[in-house]
Formats: sequence, C-alpha cells, structure tokens
Amino acid sequence: MKSNPTHRFSFIVAGFFFALLWSSASAATKIGLQSAQPFVIAVTRFFIAGAIMLFIAHVILGKRLPQKQEWKQLVIYGLLNISIYLGLYVTAMQNVSAGLGSLSVGTSPVLISIMAAIWFRQPIKMVTIISLLLCTAGIIIAAYPLIKDSYATPMGITILLISMISYSAGAIYFSKNKWSDLHILTINGWQTLAGGIILLPVLLVTYHRDKNIFDFKWIASVLWLAIPVSIAAVQLWLYLLKDNPVKASFWLFVCPISGFIIASILLKEPLSLYTFFGVAFVIAGLYLVFKRRAL
Repeated sequence: MKSNPTHRFSFIVAGFFFALLWSSASAATKIGLQSAQPFVIAVTRFFIAGAIMLFIAHVILGKRLPQKQEWKQLVIYGLLNISIYLGLYVTAMQNVSAGLGSLSVGTSPVLISIMAAIWFRQPIKMVTIISLLLCTAGIIIAAYPLIKDSYATPMGITILLISMISYSAGAIYFSKNKWSDLHILTINGWQTLAGGIILLPVLLVTYHRDKNIFDFKWIASVLWLAIPVSIAAVQLWLYLLKDNPVKASFWLFVCPISGFIIASILLKEPLSLYTFFGVAFVIAGLYLVFKRRAL
C-alpha cells in the first residue's frame, strides 16, 4: 500500500485507538469485579460479543458457516484464546492491579516468539532470550511496590503469566491452521461463543448469588469489554496487521503505558519510579524483538 499523508494519518489514528481500547480492558475488568464474580463478567461478555459478531457476519454480510474440520479448529482456538486465557486473566485480576495486567499483555509477542520456536523446532535467537529477560525483569520491578502495597499477589501474577502462555499458544495454533475463506468475523464470533460455552460449567459451579450486584458498574464493564475491546479493538488490530505487520507491532509498546495511565486515572492505582522503570524494561525488551524482526 502506497504511503501518503491521509493514509499515514489513518494508520496513526487506528493505532492510537487500538492501544487505548486494548489497554483499557484491565481497568474495565477491575471495575466490573467490584460488583460481580469473574466468570459472571467473562461469560456474559463472550456471549454478547460472539452474538454481535455472528449477527454481522451471517445475517448482515451473509458469510458462510464453518464446515467440518473448521468447527474443531474453532473450538480448540476458543478453548485456548477465550476459555483458558481470558478465564484465567479475569481470575488473576482479582489479585493483580490493572496496570500490571496491561503490562503483562504487552509481553505476549515475546512468549509467542519463544513458543513458536519450540513448536516448530527452530533455534531460539539470542535477541529473543534477552528480550524475555528484560520483559520479565520489567514485570518484577513494576510488581514489587504493588505486592508490597497489596495491589498484587504472587498467586495473581502466576495465574496472569499462565493466561499469557495460553494466549500465545492460541496465537500459534491460529497461524498454524488453514481457515480457507472463512471470514474473520466468523472465526472471531464462533471462537468467542465456543469459549463462553466451555466456561459455562465453571460459572455454574462457582456462582454465588450474594457476590453479584448487577448494577451500573457491572453493565458498563461487560458492555465495554464486549464491544469496544472484543470487537472494535480486534478489528483495528486486523486493519493495522493488514497494512504493515511490523509497524503494527510497535503499537503494543503503547499498551503498557496507556494501561498504567488509565488505571491511575480510573482506579487511583499508584505510579512510581518502579512503574516507569518496569515499563521501560518491557518496552526495551519488545523493541529488541521488533527491531531485529525476531518474531
């Protein structure tokens, strides 16, 4: 695609809003957790987002339904990318700050790089190892004062990291399989709905009526996570990837920064020198990967 002022402006605007919406998920989840249990928020979000995407894909756009092997692929992808990843993520957010949640999301490209190298039996580049060490150090530095002040727990951070591993495995699984001409909204809609259905038994087993208040905070959280995050942010990301994958990846650098700012404004989470140094380490680690095109 040829570069021109209008196109560059569109790319920048799309990237800015992607980073803003994507990083807002942690704060929105924390707000929702003030009124409801994690799986009540998650499952409702998945059903709303999935229903909207499938309505657009099949009713408005008239795209075809998945066939045969594609159903199996969608269920597995939904298990990794929705049920395990977001199920654990929303659970971890009970014991982790919103800013730290955003910071962990930014490290996923490095995890994907390492897991892909192991999956496809390729040598892991030294720059990737250094990047992982920098990102890990950054999370530890940023988490130190949060653990000290009870904004995060070791268990919460562990669950958060496991969720990122599942997300990375889902990304590799998605790229490894053939989806022929299946529309992206169809893939996104069915895998989101499948992930929600898989989590239904967990919701039923863990549900406690007295722990859920279906007030404005819960409604606002679920709708924000379902529409601006699960639908709008993903579509903006696909636009950025289609235009220029390398340049698109750099917008992930903005997510930890905007995530901490949003958490500080909405949730009054503390910003300190530890925060800035932690974010700097993570961004340095990600920059090394993208600069050398190790992903």
